[in-house]
Amino acid sequence: MDSQQQPSPKSYAVAVSLSAIFGVMGIHHFYLGRYLEGIIDFSLLIITLYFYINGEILWALLFFAIDGIHTFIITIMLLTGSFKDGHGRYVCYPGQKLKSVN
Repeated sequence: MDSQQQPSPKSYAVAVSLSAIFGVMGIHHFYLGRYLEGIIDFSLLIITLYFYINGEILWALLFFAIDGIHTFIITIMLLTGSFKDGHGRYVCYPGQKLKSVN
């Protein structure tokens, strides 16, 4: 018996925009209901700022690079329709067809 996977009710355009603009803050994760990932992303930003304010530029750059690379990967996954929301449903781009689950 084939059943169609359900797409996420979250807006593709909003998710991609939040990830591209505010990605290092983790706001897109909160929007998509992935709260743990959002807290981790936001914590990386706070750690980066902490090291920067205390003059530890190399540590600040390291944490910012980790957060930036993570954000880049998530944005690409969102753009290609291969990222899931907090309920395990794909955030689909317009016209994306989901495969049937057996």
